[in-house]
Amino acid sequence: MTGTAPRPPRRSALLRATTAAAVAVPLCTAGWFGWRALDHSGPAGATAAPAASAPAASSPTADPASAPPAPTATDQPGTADPGAPADGTAAPLTPPVAPPPSTAPAADAPPAPADAAVLTGRTVLLDPGHNPGNSTHTAEINRQVDIGNARKECDTTGTETNAGYTEAEYTLDVSRRARALLAARGATVVLVQDGDRPWGPCVDERARAGADAHADVAVSVHGDGGPASGSGFHVIMPARVVAGKADNAAIVAPSRRLGLLLRDRFHAATGEPYADYIAKDGLDTRSDLGGLNLSTVPKVFIECGNMRNSTDAKRMTDPQWRQQAARGIADALTAFLTTQEKTEER
Repeated sequence: MTGTAPRPPRRSALLRATTAAAVAVPLCTAGWFGWRALDHSGPAGATAAPAASAPAASSPTADPASAPPAPTATDQPGTADPGAPADGTAAPLTPPVAPPPSTAPAADAPPAPADAAVLTGRTVLLDPGHNPGNSTHTAEINRQVDIGNARKECDTTGTETNAGYTEAEYTLDVSRRARALLAARGATVVLVQDGDRPWGPCVDERARAGADAHADVAVSVHGDGGPASGSGFHVIMPARVVAGKADNAAIVAPSRRLGLLLRDRFHAATGEPYADYIAKDGLDTRSDLGGLNLSTVPKVFIECGNMRNSTDAKRMTDPQWRQQAARGIADALTAFLTTQEKTEER
């Protein structure tokens, strides 16, 4: 220490230092605001820096990684950045932080569910077996009709459970449920009878209904009246019949494909086992049913269960199970109309 007092700074040097300090403060403040506007890595729950009326994305499926960054307040026309210097000098910016990973589906992600209108332009005929009014019109339904290779009753009353739930009630309910499912997929669905006839119709009229409706395919819905000890469902397919007024040769092969699909889809939808008292592996082929002998469109019957069996009867009287049965029928018809024909034997 020499003891000599320091010389006061010159006025011009003091003025320059004061000016530099005044400029440095807003520049630092502007840099902080710019960093906050671009920072995407704040703590969980933090909100992004306000962007004055930033426009929403134009598409809900847009990939966030490919979208332009949201505009900050300085991007809006006529809006001043509160941290920018008064002389318009640009504020220093830190490098932008990468946006979060995209949540959009990858290009090889599973396709979306099938179009609800997958059956648009297709017509399906559903034939609810029997009629609730047949029991009071026995003379009419006992009339004999020509089925090509024989003559048979116009129709029958059908069977029922031990508690009195009739096959005709069951088939009409399931057919209506299947109609709703198929219509939701775009199909035109025609019912041979919809509880709007006092009896019948006869089996030969049921067979003609497919052609009259210009249907692509038809299914006749039934419940069986087998021995009480037997249970399960089975599908009946047409045997080739070329006799008298019957000639179903053209529909035998596609009807078999339909039968295989119906067996598999119905089993998957309901869990019902294949019949253990009739048919083989859930499939039967017959030449004595007028509804199959006389049909000119692919057609099969399904016996959805044995109504005389207590276990099957419990299922068939359950509305939830009937909905599953309807879904199995609808799924089989949808598969038949939307997949390529297969010829393998199973």
